[in-house]
Amino acid sequence: MQNEKKQLVTMEDVAQAAGVSRMTVSRALSDNGLVTEKTRSRILAIVEEMNYVPDQMAGSLATKRSGFVATLVPSINNVHYGKMVQSLTDALENTGLQILLGHTDYSAQREEVLVESLLKRRPEAIVLPFDGHSKRTVTLLKNAQIPVVQLWETPPKPIGYTIGFSNRDVARSMTEELIQLGYKNIAFLCETNDEWTRGAARRAGFKDAMEGAGLSAHRMIRFGQPPMSIKDGHFIGSNLKQYYDDIDCIFCVSDAPAFGVISALKEQGISVPDDIGVAGFGNFEVSRFSNPTISTVKFDAEELGRVTAKLITDLLSGDKSKTKLPKRYDINVTNAMRESTRQQ
Repeated sequence: MQNEKKQLVTMEDVAQAAGVSRMTVSRALSDNGLVTEKTRSRILAIVEEMNYVPDQMAGSLATKRSGFVATLVPSINNVHYGKMVQSLTDALENTGLQILLGHTDYSAQREEVLVESLLKRRPEAIVLPFDGHSKRTVTLLKNAQIPVVQLWETPPKPIGYTIGFSNRDVARSMTEELIQLGYKNIAFLCETNDEWTRGAARRAGFKDAMEGAGLSAHRMIRFGQPPMSIKDGHFIGSNLKQYYDDIDCIFCVSDAPAFGVISALKEQGISVPDDIGVAGFGNFEVSRFSNPTISTVKFDAEELGRVTAKLITDLLSGDKSKTKLPKRYDINVTNAMRESTRQQ
């Protein structure tokens, strides 16, 4: 005998069970004050008993509000993006807004498809990393008529609001500090196809600092696809002399390959930092518990999520005094110089 398909409980079913109109049920669910507390309590008890789930899409058609914020991340296993999304979600918890998450996998084409798909669902706002966007993505975002918040970078031509920092300036600052520690033959380790990513901006910052100090920036080691892994870094560290044999320091695009490089160098009996210094980017947990601990660029991903949530709630509050909010929010970034590089 086939199982009968269970019928979805409707608002009409709740109304009949409560002996009231659909409008009264709707008003009770929205708690707009037009229903007595006694009637509302009775309706809510019936809603719970019948396991009724309100059709939020129907409500959004009436209010023209979807109640969610579209949020894109390039990676779902990167702790920084996880912390940012968690912080954003927590900060929006009591606002009635929910996060609808999309994963671009560092692909401009996938980002374009996701942006178009999410915008069809009429989000209240859209939050996404700036790694450079396709022309169509830019057009879609400019025509979205909702707040657009670009994260993790301060692009030269922002579409809406930006929250982050200049990856180029920050990488320049770290390279300058490495030079001040006495390193001259510094290599930069990054991905092969990074042209549209923030890795390219970090590479440019490295080049700026080296050339500004009268040093050669030709020691570029490009390997693998974004995001670069510990395994990638280990391979480079194991085969370093096949690239350059005079390197005295390696600045890695992130902490993961930096950890891999250090592990490979140690296996070969190469001392870090006495023989070769190593620096990373991101202040990931691995950088703080590596042996030696890794010099890195430090910032607070949770702060970025909190600032983003505050901006979105201000923009959607309807308070006209908040319509002229700053377009750019800078996140504090510092260099954390640790055991993997020389000391002052």
